[in-house]
Amino acid sequence: MTGRPPLALSLGDPAGIGPEIVTAAWTTLRQGGPVFAVLGDADLLAALGHPVARIADLSEAAGVFADALPVLHSPVGAPVTPGQSDPAHAAAVLHWIQTAVDLCRSGAARGLVTAPIAKAPLYEAGFRFPGHTEYLADLTADLPVAGRRGPVMMLTSTDLRVALVTIHTPLSAVPGALSIDRIVEVGEVTAQALRRDFGIDRPRLAMAGLNPHAGESGSIGREEIELINPAAARLRQSGIACSDARPADSLFHAEARTQFDAVICQYHDQALIPIKTLDFWGGVNVTLGLPIIRTSPDHGVGYDIAGRGVARADSLIAALALADRTADRRGRPAT
Repeated sequence: MTGRPPLALSLGDPAGIGPEIVTAAWTTLRQGGPVFAVLGDADLLAALGHPVARIADLSEAAGVFADALPVLHSPVGAPVTPGQSDPAHAAAVLHWIQTAVDLCRSGAARGLVTAPIAKAPLYEAGFRFPGHTEYLADLTADLPVAGRRGPVMMLTSTDLRVALVTIHTPLSAVPGALSIDRIVEVGEVTAQALRRDFGIDRPRLAMAGLNPHAGESGSIGREEIELINPAAARLRQSGIACSDARPADSLFHAEARTQFDAVICQYHDQALIPIKTLDFWGGVNVTLGLPIIRTSPDHGVGYDIAGRGVARADSLIAALALADRTADRRGRPAT
């Protein structure tokens, strides 16, 4: 497990299930890796009963990983009660993310994995971004990107990948937030990632419609005619295999999933419902179009079960594994 940089894992909301799933993931991965180090509060993690090693530099992580969870300690700075959100934790949560990003920027970390954050307490503390995805894009906006820049949120599971045109947008605002340029950008960034990070030489994209029956030739909405299909045509003109808008209610069954490598979805729940239905425990959130690798569990902070010892680490383990595979693939020489 030595010889390459570890992954950086930001602890997320300390009052959620982040501390529990982080320690559970380490227990599962401690012998075989991938090696990761936590940006968070070492005392909070040690209180869960697992061995913790405070490290001063990320390069120390591999040497202790089999015996203790490596932590670059930064205190949360306020009392933590599992299940109770608190804006007093916001400064620490954001500091952990920023530090992890800095480690990726410098090359000390090979990728970033983020435990879940809760937006409401961050907003109370003045956080101005819709979510993790947009915040990470801002933190890395000055760095060059190979190909098209995002951010694009992709969710992956066992045999389904979905990419979102709009992310944390109220449903009532989605139609107005769609544009041909944005849909094309998402398609291009997704195809680029499928080639570079997933090893798919000729990606096939399916385009989900916005309206029931994909608008029924304009009788149930015109977004497909005026925006979505023109964007799909532009993607095809650029050499990317992409369908016209298809009814979303028939895109996700087993036979349909064999016909494409990713679905371009127009809004949040259109993408996340099928992913979580098909693979609730193992889905992974990936941010495409960043200059760094970033993955995350596809679930939230779990305040309702925090501190009860029942949280499952499956999605976090899958996120660590995907970040590790992606870093390996990006590190290979081009063919």
